[in-house]
Amino acid sequence: MRAARLIKLVLLLQSRSSMTGTELARRLEVSERTVARDVLALSEAGVPVYADRGRAGGYRLVGGYRTRLTGLGRTEAEALFLSGVPSALREMGLADAASAARLKVAAALNPELSDAPAIAAQRFHLDAPGWWQPADPPALLPALADAVWDDRVVTARYVRKGAEAERELEPYGLVLKGGIWYLAARVPGASGESRDSGAFRVYRVDRFTAVATGGDRFTRADDFDLPAFWEERAAEFARSILRDRVGLRLTPEGASRLPHVTDRVAAEEALRAAGAPDDRGRVTVSLPVESLEVAYAQLLGLGPEAEVLEPPALRARCAEAAARSAELYR
Repeated sequence: MRAARLIKLVLLLQSRSSMTGTELARRLEVSERTVARDVLALSEAGVPVYADRGRAGGYRLVGGYRTRLTGLGRTEAEALFLSGVPSALREMGLADAASAARLKVAAALNPELSDAPAIAAQRFHLDAPGWWQPADPPALLPALADAVWDDRVVTARYVRKGAEAERELEPYGLVLKGGIWYLAARVPGASGESRDSGAFRVYRVDRFTAVATGGDRFTRADDFDLPAFWEERAAEFARSILRDRVGLRLTPEGASRLPHVTDRVAAEEALRAAGAPDDRGRVTVSLPVESLEVAYAQLLGLGPEAEVLEPPALRARCAEAAARSAELYR
């Protein structure tokens, strides 16, 4: 632990002309006294660290000293490509590796480019989780991330529809969508298939209750493409949950707002399939919805810009809500 911190301290000083003890303590997450002891240890080991005394003092490397400890390890290199999503790195336990990788890259830059990382960080930031999402990451995410990196077979327990089941999985990849982590995994021999073929499935990481990593490694399918797989499965999921259908008559305002209150793709397809507007500019559409309960909550947001035509039960419920609102504002 201390050796890694000493290397990080040298790389920090190499990337900056000078740093105060307070700055170093904050970056290394230690006390200023620990920084002073580390600097002394580096000096005794032959690293020319010089301490400037006084209020404006700090630490710097003397004589243009540059360490050769800037080669990226595999974990650091892989983490560097994820460094644009800091929250994801923290949740997978890769924050330290990414920090070390960034420092090594910064230390290897020409002096005139040393401010490039700071300039980019001050201008672009990606905050992946959605609003009002739980701040705590799934407890088993780091274990699954390790298995994904190492291509390790895992035995996992997973809760679905109130029941817990145990599966042997080959974890291919992790996806962060709207603040929720998903695991793309192959289930060897699932659905009557041979062990060599298997079936690819998607699991919510927060529904795993146990993950045990064995010593076996699996061989990845050469043609597996995680972004393409996720795009296809996400589209399938979006279509699968739209099990009901409602008929609507929309004003021009209602038509423009429909994609913002319901499934966007379904709304746009329904509007494209609509016939010509009537003499009042209204269009009639047939809209796929997740359920009548969900449709009721969504369509109330359109108010008088949408008239439910069918099914009769939903029309009656919306009419009753409109009557209650009219009475409320009478």
